[in-house]
Amino acid sequence: MDKKKKDVFRLERESVIPILKPKLIITLANLIEHSSDRAEFLKLCKRVEYIIRAWYLLQFEDLLQLYSLFDPVHGTRKLEQQNLTPENIDILEHNFLTCLFQVMDKSNFKIATDDEIDVAHSGQYLLNLPITVDESKLDKKLLKRYFVEHPHENLPDFADKYIIFRRGIGIDRTTDYFFMEKVDMLIARLWAWLLRKTGLERVSFRNSNAPLKKDLKKDDEISAETDQDDLYVERIRLEKMKLSCHNLLGQITIQEPTFDRMIVVYRRANTNANTERGIFVKHFKNIPMADMEIVLPEKRNPSLTPMDWVKFLGSSIVGLVAVVGSLDMPKADLWVIFAILSTVIGYCAKTYFTFQQNMATYQNLITQSMYDKQLDSGKGTLLHLCDDVIQQEVKEVIISFFILMEQGKATRHDIDFRAEELIKEEFGESCNFDVGDAVKKLEKLDIVARDTIGRYYCVGLKRANEIIGTTTEEVILEAKQSTSVP
Repeated sequence: MDKKKKDVFRLERESVIPILKPKLIITLANLIEHSSDRAEFLKLCKRVEYIIRAWYLLQFEDLLQLYSLFDPVHGTRKLEQQNLTPENIDILEHNFLTCLFQVMDKSNFKIATDDEIDVAHSGQYLLNLPITVDESKLDKKLLKRYFVEHPHENLPDFADKYIIFRRGIGIDRTTDYFFMEKVDMLIARLWAWLLRKTGLERVSFRNSNAPLKKDLKKDDEISAETDQDDLYVERIRLEKMKLSCHNLLGQITIQEPTFDRMIVVYRRANTNANTERGIFVKHFKNIPMADMEIVLPEKRNPSLTPMDWVKFLGSSIVGLVAVVGSLDMPKADLWVIFAILSTVIGYCAKTYFTFQQNMATYQNLITQSMYDKQLDSGKGTLLHLCDDVIQQEVKEVIISFFILMEQGKATRHDIDFRAEELIKEEFGESCNFDVGDAVKKLEKLDIVARDTIGRYYCVGLKRANEIIGTTTEEVILEAKQSTSVP
């Protein structure tokens, strides 16, 4: 199978461990031979989670407390009660963004770059309308001021107005007849064939949704030297569908890579009547790359594209010339004139009704994104992120300790390699294990140390539990159990 002929993306593995924590712990515990060691390991996992939660407690409380001042619903009233100066408010919102970006980084979210967004926009999926942001409705000072003090590489062009975080890759498939889309595809192919035959292809108007060859080439080419564990996802589109009676008349399945999670951060622009201080944080799931416009803030209402207007005007001019030419003939054939006018009117009607169908699809997608694809917003998103950080950190620490417990002394590279191998063998998943952060926490817990040549080694399970000691959560649980006993 020649992958180069397909619309395939090669994506780097992410650092997210895509395994539920209870499943991970139980699976690793079952790999331990002795039941006594198994019990100690389960106790250690609980204590590690309690300690890591305690470490992050103050940071998460600061994040939520700061956000309460910039909550778009109630934040304005709380800021008024504080009687703060504009300068002090600027400092507080900067502190909030600093905490937010730290949590996003710990949750393994990445800022979407211009290259990623261009590749996403280079194809069409269910949304076939050009969606743009009404930049006049967005604040341009908040994020710009933050990035001046905290420079980031590969920031997108719109980073001063809003920022998009993304994490994880999935696949979305849709099966339907797509009759109108197939008709539009046939006309587009016929139009392209006519342009090639007439030599007008070089001077033709370029469709704004046409593929960006440079970016796609960079992502599509697959070399034998690339990492075999990288993720390959294929985009199956109508534009590249083979012409056959079965494809044209029957149902077909199209496929699009998705961003598993997306978070959008922005602030609305100030008006003369109101000084806007609210910061919007919106969380989405399973967003098709080619339809990622649905997560954009303050979208303009779609309208006919320049290409649609060219089709309208071109069809009208061609029809008018054909009709005038027919009238100049010695014997004007009314049926020919009627056929020409019918064809032109039908084509214009087709263009208009295609736009109306796309508008209906757009409205449905927006509605779906609000009810199905939007996970949460504001404080709910922040709480989800805080828990996500803890889950990932706990899983990294547990896996690293398990490998040292089973393997003995190991370098950081050995732990990294063995962790990724373990995840693949036991769970059938791939990830780029973040070994550096894990061993730092193990050293901080004082249950892992290094020898004279830099290799890591861990203490025994029983000793590790003694070092960490009884946690507050365990004391509370024991007290609850004792009071429940009659």
